[in-house]
Amino acid sequence: MFARKLSVKRVDVAGERHPCPVRLIDNFAMRNFTNDAIFDDTLPAGDGLLEAGHRVPLDRLQPAMEDWFRRKGYLQAGEAAGGF
Repeated sequence: MFARKLSVKRVDVAGERHPCPVRLIDNFAMRNFTNDAIFDDTLPAGDGLLEAGHRVPLDRLQPAMEDWFRRKGYLQAGEAAGGF
């Protein structure tokens, strides 16, 4: 649907990368949770997959997802989301 297809990885404390579960990506992509219109053009497409429109700033997407995942308790100390 959207022009950019992104890979979203979850990096555990051992430094291993795993596809981020779609339920976490979906939770972030729902505007009523993030309340940030700039990320409206995102669509979870499966585990580790996110589609995004051209107006979504990738430099803001990763930090926003990490912040959201930490606030929801999806990422623990030493873990990170990354991989765009």
